[in-house]
Amino acid sequence: MPINTQSEQTMAQAIVEAHPQLQLELPPAPAAPVFLTPEPVYRAAKQAALVLGFIEIDAECIAQAWQSQTERTTCFDAARWPSNPLDFGLASWPRAQPFAPCPRQLGLYAVLPDADWVARMAQAGVPTLQLRFKSDDAGQVHRQIKASVRAVQGTPSLLFINDHWQAAIEAGAYGVHLGQEDMDAANIGQIRRAGLRLGLSSHGYAEMLKADAHSPSYIAMGAVYATTLKRMVTPPQGPGRLAQYAKLMANYPLVAIGGIDDGKLGAVLASGVGSVAVVRAITGAAKPEQAVADLMQKINGGLANQGQT
Repeated sequence: MPINTQSEQTMAQAIVEAHPQLQLELPPAPAAPVFLTPEPVYRAAKQAALVLGFIEIDAECIAQAWQSQTERTTCFDAARWPSNPLDFGLASWPRAQPFAPCPRQLGLYAVLPDADWVARMAQAGVPTLQLRFKSDDAGQVHRQIKASVRAVQGTPSLLFINDHWQAAIEAGAYGVHLGQEDMDAANIGQIRRAGLRLGLSSHGYAEMLKADAHSPSYIAMGAVYATTLKRMVTPPQGPGRLAQYAKLMANYPLVAIGGIDDGKLGAVLASGVGSVAVVRAITGAAKPEQAVADLMQKINGGLANQGQT
């Protein structure tokens, strides 16, 4: 059956007009597209993605997925943003060697600077914690990780260690969280064999596909909003894009991160993610225990509403 398509320019314009929620507030000037194949749908989708402000590598992922979707359905539909994992070339589930699972809804996810904060938030009942301890002193790193692992014992809190995967294995942590750069340097197989959970960061389509290749325990997506805590290569993605990312990666527990505060929780949870990671909303609060109690109440309420829809 022939695929029903329109002119390339008309298709690109239709895609842009159908998805205003994916447009960045301050999009960079679209780069001149580099086309790898001549198909009109692929070319139109790549042009549209660049106009919407997607970076080149993500625009290429979108274009290829849109071409695959059009071939699979035998029809071009500008309103149907690709979200089927098959169209992005993702392997089907179940998989041969996935990481150990973690809860689908990790709830409030507190990213904390040291073991004292980990202990404090574990006692406050925060369900998911991450120790993000920055130091070039290897001995101090090991001490902080061991103290954090001890601090969550006897509590329901799940503890992930950022970056320092060898020390996390030695200390018996619940899991490890790695950024895209750390992912390349870490021994992923050793982490899996040790039985630790693995969370991976992503900042767009290309990084999500790279993370998916490791079948991690969860995928973090951001930055949703502007943040001053870390210099980001990609601009804030916004809740509209987050919702599309969540559809594509629906087989995973998903964590939204980046500039999220109390007033932005509703839009973030409406995307379908099962966890919200915060940093300064806790560590910068005048009363951190009260802040986490309020955040957990709102997040748990939002997650309950997800289950009813």
